[in-house]
Amino acid sequence: MNDFSTLLALSFKAERLSARRLAARAALDQETALHTILQQVAGDIGLTALLKQRQALLDASVARIATRDAQKAAANSARIQRHDGPATAWRAWFDGSAHPNPGRCGIGALLLGPDGARIELSQAAGHGNSSEAEYRALLALLEAAVQAGARELTVYGDSQVVINDILGAEGASAPSLRALRQQACSLIAQIGTVALRWVPRHKNGAADALSQAAVRREASLTPAGST
Repeated sequence: MNDFSTLLALSFKAERLSARRLAARAALDQETALHTILQQVAGDIGLTALLKQRQALLDASVARIATRDAQKAAANSARIQRHDGPATAWRAWFDGSAHPNPGRCGIGALLLGPDGARIELSQAAGHGNSSEAEYRALLALLEAAVQAGARELTVYGDSQVVINDILGAEGASAPSLRALRQQACSLIAQIGTVALRWVPRHKNGAADALSQAAVRREASLTPAGST
């Protein structure tokens, strides 16, 4: 008789259920009951042949999963390497917020360049959700970088949605973000070399403060009862 652990590993859920029912009905132990059920399933080809077939299928499945995981790991490593490394001469931080969500959007960005160049952005950005606000902040930052003549830029942001979207495959965007992604990619192409790096919110304080200031400023200018 085959090892019980082997029978369990190579049996299907329905077969194990049938074995439990057989064991209860015929007062058999679980191993004998499962062996009996699998023999019935095997029929003319025999239990040994059935188990060999299933082991081959299991091995192939494990190999496919291992290959898929290795491919994902390699792609992720390559993506990180493309957007990692030492900071460039131009560095920037962006942040966007929506109050409520969706609601009034504010964007903030800080662009630092060589020789003490410093550009701060703090603007109202219409109405939308937080991801749209983050994207609009990135777009405003990239436009400022293009105007400033930046050729190598490292951009930091705390929006995993936006950064992963930019770094991901074409067409991965949510429908509402695709136009924004296309605009961002176009601006990045104009700059040349742009590294995008995620940072936790507490390391994005300057951009966050600028975006929050934009929301407060817009709210103070909106008459009571207006939307």
